[in-house]
Amino acid sequence: DWLFTTPLLLLDIGLLAGASQRDIGALVGLDAFMIVTGLAATLMKITVARYAFWTISTIAMVFLLYYLVAVFGDAVSDADEDTQSTFNALRNIILVTWAIYPVAWLVGTEGLALTGLYGETLLFMVLDLVAKIGFG
Repeated sequence: DWLFTTPLLLLDIGLLAGASQRDIGALVGLDAFMIVTGLAATLMKITVARYAFWTISTIAMVFLLYYLVAVFGDAVSDADEDTQSTFNALRNIILVTWAIYPVAWLVGTEGLALTGLYGETLLFMVLDLVAKIGFG
């Protein structure tokens, strides 16, 4: 579902910020790349490949979050105060919650297995609720 829901979140915040279609498209494309490489990390059977794809996905996420702050932040700078305030709140929800996802993967059963399947599932469920419903 992340290939459907997260681009919609980025589209919404991009439109709110007044970002260009090119910038929104670039961010959505980077988001899709991040998700697909994260999926590849989960599906890999070879440990080195698993962590390599996790690293690639996490680096993509860092670029995505930076782009969200720098490019969309610049786009919203000409907007009124209410729009800027709403943008900042939504951006911060994305920044904080999305940064936890790779950590959750790493400590979960797909990564270092520091938590069991139930703990991992609960963590992802809470993250999804906060990241998606909280954003909405």
